[in-house]
Amino acid sequence: GGLAVLGTQIDSAVGRFVDRDRVVTVKGLAEKQVPADRVIWPLTFRELGNDLQQVYGQVNSKADMIIAFLQAGGIDVREISRSVPTVDDAQALNYGGNQRAMRYALTQTVTVSTNKVNEVLKLMQKQSELIGQGITLTNDYNHRTRFDFTGLNQIKPGMIETATVNAREAAQKFAQDSGSTLGKIRRASQGQFSISNRDENTPYVKNVRVVTTVEYFLKD
Repeated sequence: GGLAVLGTQIDSAVGRFVDRDRVVTVKGLAEKQVPADRVIWPLTFRELGNDLQQVYGQVNSKADMIIAFLQAGGIDVREISRSVPTVDDAQALNYGGNQRAMRYALTQTVTVSTNKVNEVLKLMQKQSELIGQGITLTNDYNHRTRFDFTGLNQIKPGMIETATVNAREAAQKFAQDSGSTLGKIRRASQGQFSISNRDENTPYVKNVRVVTTVEYFLKD
């Protein structure tokens, strides 16, 4: 589908004016807020028990339930993967008996990797349904949800044009204020595009930014 642009902000700043060279340096800034178009969502849970094979069975059963939950929410099975469960053996690690009642702890991660960002956001709001099935998801710092924007190449030309036009407008105003006229471009450079979260609460909305620096000759 098309790229939805949530908002556009344009700004500029006049850099410096060197009398000797009769040059003005201006910066043109272009910013867009765009929705993320890719998400990687890991769902991690832990299962405890004293019988290793039994715990494996419980883990596989709950992973199947998570996958069914995801598919019911519109995620294709090809967009879902499951890791090999990691085994934590309290006896092997010499844990004291009072520290953990169960010998084995298995951790399993089911990961969604998809461009269906809206579907994932809806599923995230329905995670409580998994609790009703006996599945408690854990916060694993090694498996964090990541939202990305991959459509930069489509919006690059328009943003560069906006930044360049904006830089010229700033230069034109400076020339008028200083009683000069704008000449040819002496030098131009485009900064790196940056993509960041709009804020901490909405990582699925990205802020794309680029600054163009242009030097113009000035004529009396």
